[in-house]
Amino acid sequence: VQLQASGGGLVQAGGFLRLSCGASGTIFSINTMGWYRQAPGKERELVAAINSGGSTNYADSVKGRFTISRNNAKNMLYLQMSSLKVEDTAVYYCNADGRIGKGWGTTFASWGQGTLVTVSS
Repeated sequence: VQLQASGGGLVQAGGFLRLSCGASGTIFSINTMGWYRQAPGKERELVAAINSGGSTNYADSVKGRFTISRNNAKNMLYLQMSSLKVEDTAVYYCNADGRIGKGWGTTFASWGQGTLVTVSS
């Protein structure tokens, strides 16, 4: 299963961006999808995640500013980011886990290639 992230770019502090991530390949089901980010010199961290039922989880640093959503029919994941801060600057990665079929040995966990978000002051 391949994930393709897009939507990053340069934005001023206080602005907004929408990231998208599409999953392709042999997909039977997708369980959890999430966005992670990695700033220069820092470890990758979870930004937000959403399960197949729509339950969401956010990092404290983005609560109230970011909204994660998904379109299960299209295997798409989104991250609406608003009130962006300089400290949100990072490469954002999408992640998904699920199954490519029924039975044993059919699980997958994939990462997208990352999309750069730069927030200027």
